[in-house]
Amino acid sequence: MKSQVIRRFGGAEVFEAADIARPEIKPGQVLINVAATSINPVDYKVRQHGGAIAPELPAVMHGDVAGTIAEIGEGVTRFKPGDEVYGCAGGVKGTGGALAEYMLADADLVALKPKSLTMAQAAALPLVSITAWEGFVDRAKVQPGQSVLVHAATGGVGHIAIQLARASGAKVYATASTEEKLAIAREPGSDAAINYKTTSVEGYVKEQTSGQGFDIVFDPVGGKNLEISFQASRIHGQVISIQSGGQHDLSSLNAKAATLHAVFMLLPMLTGQGRARHGEILIEVARLVDEGKVRPLIDPKSFTFNQVAKAHRHAESGDQVGKVILSRE
Repeated sequence: MKSQVIRRFGGAEVFEAADIARPEIKPGQVLINVAATSINPVDYKVRQHGGAIAPELPAVMHGDVAGTIAEIGEGVTRFKPGDEVYGCAGGVKGTGGALAEYMLADADLVALKPKSLTMAQAAALPLVSITAWEGFVDRAKVQPGQSVLVHAATGGVGHIAIQLARASGAKVYATASTEEKLAIAREPGSDAAINYKTTSVEGYVKEQTSGQGFDIVFDPVGGKNLEISFQASRIHGQVISIQSGGQHDLSSLNAKAATLHAVFMLLPMLTGQGRARHGEILIEVARLVDEGKVRPLIDPKSFTFNQVAKAHRHAESGDQVGKVILSRE
């Protein structure tokens, strides 16, 4: 089958077209005829540096996939050939990726795609939706009426996080850096959009919460922004982080007796534990999409698999808004 592979880690130029063997179906797995994939930061970070979660070289990259079931393995009962599905099912150690004609996936990691979305639109959702769901629903257990602050509102995870929190009945506040991004942040239902470059954390906590802080703060950025998130939390509040590595001063978190939830969405793929939960989340996300409560934010620049290097450069540039999509030719 045709694919895009990397034989070494490095810049976007490492991608090359290659003919590789079509995966052989195994029990509990499905073979997906790939229609589209999307780029997440983990994809270009692994491509750049490799690391403990990297697949063995030569590798087919990308976890997010949307496509049609071509074949089912022994024991699979939820799907049949011809079903349109989506999921985040590979691109890391021990798995194949989506940048190929076919992708072998654990059936627990995929679900029927939202009926109201195209394949390209559906491919934007899996990793970011599961990440936001695990943070808000499974860990923080967001409740109606709670105040929620979402950083990086126009990023892939941030935009979905706003919509999930809003669908849960929370009051949602979002941060962004430009007027264009602030306008986009308001679209999915944030109650207030905050320019973090012109308003300090002390300023918007005072203005939006009368100085009390937010019930839940969602931080997909990490670094110094994690400590800003601690400052934005209320007493006994909750901070959700998907980038909590490195050294951090926990003083403000401790002073408020607040809780930090570290979310690492890739763990079920890497460990084999909890994979069925990902499929369950995607079923719920598809329902919310088809009810009009969640919609992916997709960058206006689209790419084909043969343009993967160009797509990665765009995703790494910081100029993209939402998810960068690649469709198979």
